[in-house]
Amino acid sequence: MLPAIVIEKLPRLVRAIKLLPSQANADEAIALADELSSITAMVAEKFTNDRTAEGIQRALMLTVGGMSLGLEHLVDDDSDETALDILITDGAEYVFQAGFRMIRELSALPEDSLVGEYDLDPIYSNRRLKELFVDICTADPGETWTGYERYLGQLRQREGVQAIVRAAQWLRKNHYKGPVTDPDLNAEGVIALAIIFAIDGGGTIVARTGQKEFEGFVRSVRKNNPDFEAGWAALLDKVPAPHRAIIAERVQAYRHSCTLFQSIRSKAPMKQLVAELENYAGSELDTEYP
Repeated sequence: MLPAIVIEKLPRLVRAIKLLPSQANADEAIALADELSSITAMVAEKFTNDRTAEGIQRALMLTVGGMSLGLEHLVDDDSDETALDILITDGAEYVFQAGFRMIRELSALPEDSLVGEYDLDPIYSNRRLKELFVDICTADPGETWTGYERYLGQLRQREGVQAIVRAAQWLRKNHYKGPVTDPDLNAEGVIALAIIFAIDGGGTIVARTGQKEFEGFVRSVRKNNPDFEAGWAALLDKVPAPHRAIIAERVQAYRHSCTLFQSIRSKAPMKQLVAELENYAGSELDTEYP
């Protein structure tokens, strides 16, 4: 078996700087060096212990990664010459700000579908921003860096989570008893409740429920034996296009995997049904009677 071929992919900033002798004049090279030094000093002050050699070294690696992230975003081809041209024409600070803005916007996206009040806390948000910046933008100038690929992967994942959260927020806003304003949100739980209660028909949107309401719902389903598919269609008809795909995807999944539907049609005791519902709804189900 032949050994795997390892292709070195240095940070984009390093690749661009290597072209300086042939692509830039002395004044341009000196100006770029001055800008990079200033940025590194700023990063050392804000993100590392700038009183130690280790802090300066970490700041250098963060500057390389932050600049490289900005260049990957700004360069519309794979040309290192284009990257160097942007550095010289627009300036290193412009490039770094572009990279840092990408991290800031990424950190503002939810990591998972459980959203708490603390997620909006400025202190927590700032700490999360710093941790993400260090995680993605730490780049050794002499080694392969995969920060941009990891950024893209996290962006796709978080945008997917954001779509789920926004769908749940819409359901909460249109809850049949009036908007649910609790700052803590279990987005998957909200969507699960809406889909489960939709089987009773009528397109009523249920985004939060209590045990007493659920017991009435079960009695209604057992008495009327509604068409589940018609109920889901009525729900989806009410959901606006930006959120419909998310909820339709969950309907498809629950159609085949949600054991609660079979349990409701059977003579399963209410205690069992409430326990099953809690598995899907989580904190969006109040199991205490009013």
